[in-house]
Amino acid sequence: MLDFEFKNRYGINDLLKIMKILRSENGCPWDKVQTHESIRTDLIEECYEVCEGIDKNDPEILKEELGDMLLQIVFHTEIEAEQKNFDFDDVCNDICQKLIYRHPHVFGEGEKKIKADTEDEVLKNWDALKKESKKQNTYTETLESVPKTLPALLRGEKVCKRAARAGLPINNAEDCIKKIQEQLGELGRRISLHNNTEDKGEVSEDFAQNQQILGEILFGFCNLNRILKNDGEKALTYSINRFIMAFRAVENDIITQGGSLDKLSNDELDRLAYKVISGMQS
Repeated sequence: MLDFEFKNRYGINDLLKIMKILRSENGCPWDKVQTHESIRTDLIEECYEVCEGIDKNDPEILKEELGDMLLQIVFHTEIEAEQKNFDFDDVCNDICQKLIYRHPHVFGEGEKKIKADTEDEVLKNWDALKKESKKQNTYTETLESVPKTLPALLRGEKVCKRAARAGLPINNAEDCIKKIQEQLGELGRRISLHNNTEDKGEVSEDFAQNQQILGEILFGFCNLNRILKNDGEKALTYSINRFIMAFRAVENDIITQGGSLDKLSNDELDRLAYKVISGMQS
């Protein structure tokens, strides 16, 4: 007999119990053999789906995706609870302790009360307390603590933000743009020199050097996003979506005229490529 009470409405304790049942000896054959590693990708995918729910501004979708994300948290926690390392209450306790510690302007009493009337003051205090709690003695350690598993664009922006607190990156938008233009010019010069030289040299060497310059250009855009207070991931996603819309419009025109992209000449495809880019900007 299954020890579970069916209800019209469930809460977090019910979710925890459901996960224990699924992971039990008589539970689900799939759930009970999963590990942190086997469901790692699921966690990443659910996080992105939550973001998509936010972008769509759809409460129903967001509610569903947050539930899927919570399931992943409960799943990983149950795996650790089975090893008696920690349980869900420990996870909740740790985040509560962290929030109280890093909000002394709200929870602090007496000498521990810290004044913070603006967002900037709050973030400054948060960073100082974070460094203290993580025993980070240098700014470099704060940069190294940015997860390497983040998308490169997001990681670059976070690194730039933390480095800016030490005053190191370029902090002027015009100077940043000038530096990016210089690097683009150098990349263009190298490509032109390569194309106009009979002895092409080592392809791998050219690739490595071009990749390095291109990486510096992209990192420069990360810093520019930080200076302009833009969300690079959102901006790039928006442009990708506009590209797809413009691409669809161009291809539909070709299909309407009885043609197809794979039957066009290279010159015709080049002209259409510029048309797609122009369509993005309209």
